[in-house]
This record gives sequence, structure tokens and C-alpha cells, in this order.
Amino acid sequence: MYNSNFVNRIVFGLFVFLLFSSENLNAQIVIGSPNLGFSQACASDTFNTYSTTFVFSPENGLNASNQFSIELSDADGDFSSATVIFTSNPGAVTTSPATLNFSLPTTTAGEGYRIRIKSSAPAATSSGSTTFAAYYKIQDSPFSINNLVSTGVYCSGGSYLLTIDNPGTGSNDSPLNYPNLTYKWYKETGPTTSVFISDGPTLTVSQPGTYFVETNYGTCTSDSFSNRVAISEVTTGNSDAGISSSLGNPFCPANGSTTLTTITGNTYQWFKDGNIIVDATSQMYDTSESGTYAVQVDLGDCMASGEIVLISELFDGSINVSEIETIEEDESLSVVVTTNANNPEFEWYLDNVLIANVSEDNYDATQFGTYKIIVTETSGCVGSREFIFELQEAFDPFPDVDKIPNIISPNGDGINDTWMIPLLYTSGTNTNVMIMTNTGKVVMQTDNYGNNWPENNLNLNSVNQVFYYVITTSDNDTKKGSITVIK
Repeated sequence: MYNSNFVNRIVFGLFVFLLFSSENLNAQIVIGSPNLGFSQACASDTFNTYSTTFVFSPENGLNASNQFSIELSDADGDFSSATVIFTSNPGAVTTSPATLNFSLPTTTAGEGYRIRIKSSAPAATSSGSTTFAAYYKIQDSPFSINNLVSTGVYCSGGSYLLTIDNPGTGSNDSPLNYPNLTYKWYKETGPTTSVFISDGPTLTVSQPGTYFVETNYGTCTSDSFSNRVAISEVTTGNSDAGISSSLGNPFCPANGSTTLTTITGNTYQWFKDGNIIVDATSQMYDTSESGTYAVQVDLGDCMASGEIVLISELFDGSINVSEIETIEEDESLSVVVTTNANNPEFEWYLDNVLIANVSEDNYDATQFGTYKIIVTETSGCVGSREFIFELQEAFDPFPDVDKIPNIISPNGDGINDTWMIPLLYTSGTNTNVMIMTNTGKVVMQTDNYGNNWPENNLNLNSVNQVFYYVITTSDNDTKKGSITVIK
């Protein structure tokens, strides 16, 4: 016969066991396989939000601290090294079905990904979703190969190496800056068709054709592709070597020099307008000038040459005056600028000093000096051109001088270059003017003197040479004296 204490202990133990078992039953949930809200995930820096919906049961089986998380498999659907791509806040999800949003890691690239759902309290894991293609397009813009040169040439029996440019010229967004990316090369088979050739960042070509490469984003469409390059084989003689301009053609010189690039070879020589450019012996040549540029490329067993007519987009302009203009004192010179610049602005300078309150395309110049007009195109190909002219006082062959000079210096400096005498003895006064050497030889005699002696080189054989003059007026008034010519 059992005593009462023993019976009580058995009843208490059964009660504890049943209570513990009941709690364990309430602490278990089942999570269904997640349903995808997409067929493939093609993420980028502008879009990277995807959703999945799942069911779980029972709802009251969740602890208040429970968190749901989403795990992403590897590209083959394996969860052994799964990546957690989303975790909910504690207690945030309490009803079934539930929808969660997530983003893809930037290293995602493959066709066989899956996701699964896990809970933390209680711990439970769903089965994996259906497989889907997923790529994060970390680089999704066109890029260049072959330095944007559209052609390539190899000698018969040789090959040509095509490479993805890094960094390339201009604003090229080279995918080689993103180490996780892979690439697929193609050869065109028609205007809209192509065939896969090889993987990798480079391609060795030994067959003529047109080639290009795309970043490998699988079934996701992408703008990450290269320019086309037409490759040809040289069997005899010269072949065409393409030339590209980094700023395009026409180009805007306000953006700096454009880089001309030709095909890859052993040695190079550049030409402009048919003339050799000294020291221009590299694959690239920088210039900011319009013109016809050519290049000769030594490929080893053969030669190639190319040409490009490079055109600057900078506006045209001109002024209606010569480089040197003359006016009399108190006169003015009307200067007009003609240009096809977009929304032009005009600045006028005299001897490098800005002329205030002058901003039109015309100006009446009255002061002697050097003028500069700066015309700036303010829209489109923004840039400036300068136009310069010099305004001088007009030469007066008959200045009103008081005395007959006895020294001249015919050196071309515009000062005392000729023997200028008072107006009462010059042309129109019927005055006879005679000039002789110191030996009495007459070198000039006229009744119509124009203040223009000496007109020719005197062939001076000494530092200073002395001549003598005799001036006889119509009423026989005579003036005599000497003229010292300073060499």
C-alpha cells in the first residue's frame, strides 16, 4: 500500500511533464516555402528592392521576440554559406501570410539563386524558393575597347589583341574598375545577330570580323557593352588604320585638347596637313587644332595608315579692320565684329585695359594704341576668340615744321626717316630743292619736293655722312646748309 506522500509526488511529476509538453507543442511553427514577387532580379544602384511572401503556422506559436530573416543561397542554390539579406525587427511580423522586402548584395551574379525564410523564436527554417536569376549591375553603362578606335589590323598569319580600356579616354566608365565582373565577347554575324566567342577582359583575334564585348549579366538586360571594332587582315601593302577623337568630331576645344588614337602597332608617326609632326610617335596624339591628321603604323610585317579630318566646333568670327590701321588726330575708326557665336559677349580692351561700358559688337576707336576684342560664346561649345589690331596716327608727309632740319636717321623707326622741310618749300610752291654729296654730285633735284628724301638706301660707308642742300624759291630767295645722315 502506497503512502500519500508518494502518490502526491507522482501526481506532481505528471503535472510538470504535461505542462512542459504543452509548452513545447506551442513553441513549434512551420514556415512555408517563400513565393517570389519577381521572375528574375536585375538590381542596380537605382533599383534594388524585391519582395517575397510566405505563410507560417500557428500564428500564436511566435514568441514576442521573434525575428524573421531571409537567407540568400550561392549562385548554384546551395545554402551551406548562405547570406542573410534581411532581418525583421523583434515582434514586427505576427500574422500569416507575411510579405518581406529585401535587397541584393552588390556581388550577386548568377542564374541559380534561391532564398529561404528563418525564424528565431522559435527557431524554424523554410524550404528554399524556386531558383531565379539575380545580378547586381554595379556597372551599367557603355564602355570602350580598343581606345574607341573602330578598326584594327593584323598582318597575315598574325593576330590582334582587343582589350577593355582602363580607364580609357574621356568619361569612359571602365567595368575593369569592378573586380567581380566577368565578360563575354561576341562576333557579329549579321546586322542584328552575333555569336559568342570567348570569356575574359581581352580577346585575341585571328579572323577578320566585327567584335564587341558585354559585361556578363546573364539573362538580365544591360547597357554595359562596348563599341564595335572591325578587324581586318593585311596580306600585301598598306591597310587602313582607324583614328578616333576622344571628344568626338567635330569637337569643342573649350573642353581641352582632344586625344587622337590609332590602332595598336610597333611604331607610329603622326602628320598634320601633310607635314610630319616632330616627336609625335606614340599611339595617341593630343591636339586642340582643326586640320587633316594622318598616322602611319608599323605592324611589324606590314604597315597601316589612317586619316581624319578634325573639325573644331568653336565659332567663327572676324573684324572689318586690318592688323594696323591709321587715322588722323580727331578722327575715328569704326570697328565691327562679325561672328556666328551663340549668345556672344564682347569685351573691348585698349592697351590691355578693359574699356568700360562697351559690350556691343561694334566700337568707334579714337585713341591710338593696341586694341583687343574678346568674343565669348556663352552656350553650346562655350569658348572665346581674340581679335587684335593696332591704331596708329596717320603719317603726314607735309608736317608744319618751323626750321629746315640738318639731321636725319633713315632707319625705319618712323622718326626723322626723311628730310622734312617747312611747307613753304614743298610740293606746290614752285621751289627748287637740290641735294648734293660732299663732292658736289647732285643726288636729288626737283621743283616739287615731297618731303621724301632719301627714298632709297644711301649705302652709307661711314657712321655719319654729310650732304648739302640748296633751296631756291620762285622769287630767288636761297637757303643753303648741310644734312648729316646718321647711320
